Amino acid sequence: MLINNRRQFLNRVGKFSASGLLASITAPAWSRDLKRALDHANNYTALDLAGDEDFWYYVQQAYTVSGSLINLNNGGVAPSPKVVQDAMKRYHDMCNEAPSYYMWRILDMGREPLRKNLARIAGCTAEEIAIHRNASEALETVIFGLELKAGDEVVLSKQDYPNMINAWKQREMRDGIKLVWVDLQLPSEDNDYLANTYIKAFTSKTKIVQVTHIINWNGQILPVKKIADAAHKQNIEVMVDGAHSFAHFQFMIPELGCDYFGSSLHKWLSASIGTGILYVKKERIGKLFPLFAASNPRSEDIRKFENLGTRPFFIEQAIEKAIDFYDMIGPKRKEERLQYLKNYWMNKVKDIPKVTLGTSMKPGFSCAIGLVSVEGKKAAELENFLLGYYKVHAVAIEWENIKGVRVTPNVYTTTQNLDVLVEGIEKFART
Repeated sequence: MLINNRRQFLNRVGKFSASGLLASITAPAWSRDLKRALDHANNYTALDLAGDEDFWYYVQQAYTVSGSLINLNNGGVAPSPKVVQDAMKRYHDMCNEAPSYYMWRILDMGREPLRKNLARIAGCTAEEIAIHRNASEALETVIFGLELKAGDEVVLSKQDYPNMINAWKQREMRDGIKLVWVDLQLPSEDNDYLANTYIKAFTSKTKIVQVTHIINWNGQILPVKKIADAAHKQNIEVMVDGAHSFAHFQFMIPELGCDYFGSSLHKWLSASIGTGILYVKKERIGKLFPLFAASNPRSEDIRKFENLGTRPFFIEQAIEKAIDFYDMIGPKRKEERLQYLKNYWMNKVKDIPKVTLGTSMKPGFSCAIGLVSVEGKKAAELENFLLGYYKVHAVAIEWENIKGVRVTPNVYTTTQNLDVLVEGIEKFART
């Protein structure tokens, strides 16, 4: 049963009053209102709540996003809720009171509890999670750490992220490995086609396949498990670029069947900017060289991948608050809301003349990210029009065979925000 009566909902959870807003200067009144909303939400399914603007209004109050700009490029990097920002600032101030003491003897002690907490939401053991700064660092640790020789083949797609592609090209240049390219025709709602495109590229010389869990350009979700199972039957290892999937929709890393997985936490977990994770399946750790040298590069300890030197402890430790916020909302509620928001604006523009959608609307093939284009116009023209006339920030995409404007809402995005987007797209298409 959907909650449609705004007044009834507000009466039940308590209004966000002006006095409460003023009180938030010294006490987080918004958090008390959010807690009441969450308590009330326990009576409803995640699907019921997906389109309930009253409930998500309280979630929005946990953020400090600009009121003068509608940010629909959360796929690049997402803002953190206020609790994460406050924690990072508090830890930063602490570090500057006596850096070597508070950094190494106090904050660094939080790394192991954090590792366990990350492993919990990833569904793996703490001994398989390394804390990194972003997906690129995590995945390049794998790319440059694998023992590959001239003639060994790597299967990857032309639609993969540039940092990964460039890393593999560097190995090709230095070590003589062979890159075998897959060219995906997207969007697709055919998992057999998507999986078989990779599987047909496997040969007896293939050593590893790279699969991007969500294609960042248009939000296409790939059938990783199907590809991984076929790869392992031929003794091929599997590396997953999960930059856009972790904490975006529900899954556990081991369920993917991969050997390696990297993600950024400043995207969908909404942790501080400059945080990420690397997952290495336990039996693969010993043979993978670290990107930054360790005393024993053959160690089977996941911590050998964390020899960065002095690092921003204050950013790292604030990840805990992002996990708390993620748990508070609930992974299923988040997934349903993000899917709802994507389909909300896409349904409104799909029948506008000259407008083309580059993303599936079916669950399982996409979630929050959507791509839109207008016939006869460049993506950059639509991006500039939306920003210039409607203060809507999205991003133009022109990569291989994917062209359009990528729209990426988040849990703080409202349908009112998306109505502005829709108006802008319609205006642009009709003029």
